[in-house]
Amino acid sequence: MDPRYAVVSVMRRGDNLTAGAGVLLTPQHLITCAHVVNDALGRPVLEHRPPGGVVVEVALRTPSTVHKRRARVEYWIPPRRRDGGLPVREKRDHDWYGDLAVLAVDRAGDIPAPPPEWAPMEPGQRLRAWHSTGLGSTFADVRVKSLDGAVAYVDGESTGMAIGPAYSGGPLWSVDAQVVVGLVTGHIMPPADPVSGRPLPYGSQQIARRSWGIPWQTIQEELRAVGAAGLFEDTTAEADPGDPALPLLADLLATVMSSPEERRERARAVAERCGYTYPRDGTGPGNDEFARLLVTDPRALAALSEVMRLRDPSATERILQARLLSQVPLLLSPREFDRLRSHLEQLPGSLRARLPQAMRAALPLAAVLPDGERLEETLTSLERLSGDSHGDPAGPRVPGLLRVVEYLAVLCAGSPRALLRLWSDGVADRLGIPRSALAERRSDAEEWARTQGARAAPLRVLVQVRTLLGVDRYQLRLWCDEGAGPRQVSTDGERVYSGAQAAREVLRALESLCRAADPGERRPLVEALVDRAGLNLPIDEWETDDPDDVVPAVLGAEYQVVVNCPELLRRNERFLPDWRRRWRQLDTGTSLLFNDSAMGTREIYGTLMDRADAVRVAVTVPAGLREEIVQVCLAVGVPVVVWDRAGESQSEAVEQMGVVSTRELPEGVRSYRAKTVHRPRDYPGRPVLAWADADRTVPQLYLAEPQESA
Repeated sequence: MDPRYAVVSVMRRGDNLTAGAGVLLTPQHLITCAHVVNDALGRPVLEHRPPGGVVVEVALRTPSTVHKRRARVEYWIPPRRRDGGLPVREKRDHDWYGDLAVLAVDRAGDIPAPPPEWAPMEPGQRLRAWHSTGLGSTFADVRVKSLDGAVAYVDGESTGMAIGPAYSGGPLWSVDAQVVVGLVTGHIMPPADPVSGRPLPYGSQQIARRSWGIPWQTIQEELRAVGAAGLFEDTTAEADPGDPALPLLADLLATVMSSPEERRERARAVAERCGYTYPRDGTGPGNDEFARLLVTDPRALAALSEVMRLRDPSATERILQARLLSQVPLLLSPREFDRLRSHLEQLPGSLRARLPQAMRAALPLAAVLPDGERLEETLTSLERLSGDSHGDPAGPRVPGLLRVVEYLAVLCAGSPRALLRLWSDGVADRLGIPRSALAERRSDAEEWARTQGARAAPLRVLVQVRTLLGVDRYQLRLWCDEGAGPRQVSTDGERVYSGAQAAREVLRALESLCRAADPGERRPLVEALVDRAGLNLPIDEWETDDPDDVVPAVLGAEYQVVVNCPELLRRNERFLPDWRRRWRQLDTGTSLLFNDSAMGTREIYGTLMDRADAVRVAVTVPAGLREEIVQVCLAVGVPVVVWDRAGESQSEAVEQMGVVSTRELPEGVRSYRAKTVHRPRDYPGRPVLAWADADRTVPQLYLAEPQESA
């Protein structure tokens, strides 16, 4: 192969420029440096934390065209210091270990670009590297000078191109052996002027054209350590000779494929769908060999049924019945799996985060459900679950995965719902599931969604908290709301409470609601009504101090505690329609993060006016600016704002809340607060959640006298 076509471009978000390069490791996977992925996503280059289920765009080249594809991080081996520590210090650490990322490429099997061969790196080898654009003129010739443990140092020739920016992650190609022996990682730059940062004039004692990379033998060790040896070692599973589906499938193939030509045609189509190369000499597998593939590759049988469905539906049904006898085949073909994953990845984060909720509702009798954190693993686990149907008991049942997709679809609107339902229709047609059975499950999902809407509002206790001059002194007024609106349960608004005494008063109101709650009802929510000065009150940390208590009583650990500042919302009533509109878009609107300390309130205001779809804001800036930003957000009608009253800038607590769906934020914050009780070192944050529900009323508040307020 032409080695230039081994170079895969990893594209930056937004500007369509290359962040770096990569190289195919398998027909469906490419490997690059982790810092290239960070650069492509706009993260700090040496960030060690996994990027999560994000998508980057990559470009693969063939002699005739460029193929752009989406790719997702499947294995993440972050840059780490030579002493094993994290993170790598950019100005102090001149080289490092790790720094690898393996990406799964969508529809890579459609591209006639086989992965190159790999071999160990050795001192003295003549190597060639290319810029991430893959342009032929960008090649740089180097020679391996030293293998220093996990790092290889290579020196470039004095003429021609030198390795530089955007070469990272690309293949180091052995000119003599015609194989890839490692990846480019970094370049050792000449000394720079400490004031201007510009390179100093060249001197004979300076290093010239020295770069470093990761040898193939180190890449193998790193991938084995994270369980990815199957990407480069021959781990092809042998068909279990005792698999009951094996002889049945061999006989079926002999029956339904009347000629060797037909068998070759269908085997070629399955190979294309599953990412295998296929011989071009006209040969093909026999029935026994083809059957062995169907019980070793988990998606091959589904791919075969996809090929056969239009031409021979009856034969397809028999093959699908044979699938039920083996533990290997999965439900979806590669194309179906990729399309579903793509549909889910394109959902807003708040909707995608509701996948566990849809799983629990769709599969209430399942003994164990995946946690939903890693999308690919979750979908694969769901594929293995059986389904059911109230229709014809002798007919095909609606698989558990299709039920989950239907329950997730009803939480969506417009195009996302249509795409998910069209996907379900297609899979059901391939499996021969009657439309009536799928329609029954779709109706179940719609009924569940209606029930969810009716029960969306939990019981709540509203607490107006006024801070008095002095430490830990408050006045309270309390209301309970069982759904019909607030009813006042306290009459003495002049009594002064400590935090512990206030916790006891609030818990009394909560206990009265809990006694009257229906079985299975969610715990009540505590909504603290505060003024501008009370947004950071530690209400969630209020704890009773009764020595007779058998267990502690920390308000925010037991109950969802949110704050609401009607004063700010009513300050500029022109934003009330915006607030109601944003609240209606809670499940589909945008989430914003304000983490730039250089932004002022004018820039924040302008951003929120521009992003009329923003329903949720996270704020991670130093304390003084943080208070200003939070108040601007609440005043213009953003219904959900989260920040850390303990953090000066970046907050681990706020970062953790970033993966929680908007509607689940009250529970997510409560769970974090509970962890601060028993693991305070691991959970040092003090998250605050401002929550202004436009569907529920708040009582007419008594305003504090100026001399009483803090």
